[in-house]
Amino acid sequence: MKRSAKYLFIATLLTFLAISAWQVMFGDGINVNIDGDEIDGPVGAVLGVLFASGGMAIAAVVCVGVAIFLGVLFAGLGVLMVGGMALLAFICIMAVSPLLLPLLIVVGIYYYARKRQQRRQHLALNQAV
Repeated sequence: MKRSAKYLFIATLLTFLAISAWQVMFGDGINVNIDGDEIDGPVGAVLGVLFASGGMAIAAVVCVGVAIFLGVLFAGLGVLMVGGMALLAFICIMAVSPLLLPLLIVVGIYYYARKRQQRRQHLALNQAV
C-alpha cells in the first residue's frame, strides 16, 4: 500500500473514532431497545455503535460472498455461451452443406486433378534423375 493511502486510512479511522466519542459524550438521541428494555445514555450509544459496526461487518462479508458467486456464475455463463455459439455455427454449416454440394464436387475434382498432375511431375522428375 502506498504511504498516502496508509495515512488516509489512519485519518479515516481516527475521524470515525472521534465522531463516535463525540456521540457517546454529547449525544442524547441514541436509544437501544433489546427485548423491550430501553438502554440510553453513554452505554446505549456504545451499544448502538457496536451493533451498527457489527451489521456493517456482516454486510461486507455478504457483499464479498455475492461478488465471488457472481464471478463464478458469469464465468460459467461465458463458457456456456462459447459452447452455444460453436453449436450454432455447426448447425448453420450442416444446414447450408447440401446447398454447397455442387461447389464441393467442383473443388474435389480440382483437388484430385491437381494431385494427379503433381504426382506425374514427381514421377517424371524421379525418372529423369
